Amino acid sequence: MHLIETRDLTYTYPGNVTALHDLNFVAPRNARIAVIGSNGAGKSTLFKCFNGIFRPTSGSVLIRGEPITKENIREVRKFVGIVFQNADDQIFSPTVEQDVAFGPTNLGLDEETIHHRVEEALKLVGIEDLAGRVPHHLSGGEKKRVAIAGIIAMEPEVLVLDEPTAGLDPQGVHDLIGFINSLSRQYGMTVIFSTHDVSVVCEVADYIYVMNRGRFVAQGSVEEIFLQQELLKSVRLDVPVLPKLLRSLKDHGVPVPMAYNYGDAERALLDSYRRAAGDEGRP
Repeated sequence: MHLIETRDLTYTYPGNVTALHDLNFVAPRNARIAVIGSNGAGKSTLFKCFNGIFRPTSGSVLIRGEPITKENIREVRKFVGIVFQNADDQIFSPTVEQDVAFGPTNLGLDEETIHHRVEEALKLVGIEDLAGRVPHHLSGGEKKRVAIAGIIAMEPEVLVLDEPTAGLDPQGVHDLIGFINSLSRQYGMTVIFSTHDVSVVCEVADYIYVMNRGRFVAQGSVEEIFLQQELLKSVRLDVPVLPKLLRSLKDHGVPVPMAYNYGDAERALLDSYRRAAGDEGRP
């Protein structure tokens, strides 16, 4: 049984503007899933269907095999936590600590449990020192961490991040990549995120859905998707720099294996260099 599944999901906005067309999507346990596409592809609309913010015009969204209803919507939103692209949409309390405590408080938890969850969430995203600060005086990257901490404190099994790297500096992107990977590896959480920054995908995702004009035009592993250069070009996306570089080297006769993230690419280049150096040293 999948944690999230959509079956022929269609969503039409008022005015007869269809944003999603017959989408079939699955999110298993302990997965890292990227939904990639250019701006306006429908990623944010899809995510708002995952926890009942939007109700399908037709088709269905299943959470642990059950459709979303008025009766279970509270449990669904506890199970599926969404962090929106604009952190200001989710931050409204006087202090960071109070903001992160808002979700657990609404779950009816006791004060000791709330305090523990807030403390752990702040620590997990690395903002313990901001607990007493006013959220709206923080930087964009700090606000995003506060928003993420607020969702983490509710202990969802699925974390949905809408364009999480938007507005982050390079260090912020690096930190976010490490954070997403830790959620999957250490806590077994399923993470679904959208982006049009393909360089991030290779460092995080296990599986990719490519979205264009409200439809999935491809899906598969990182390797399967980024081998389809013409498809990506047709939806205004590109192959990440590292696999593009390694493919160019191979085309020029350099015997280097393909790799898609920094660590694998570094090992591939070092191994190729060492083999070449060894061959040169032989009589």
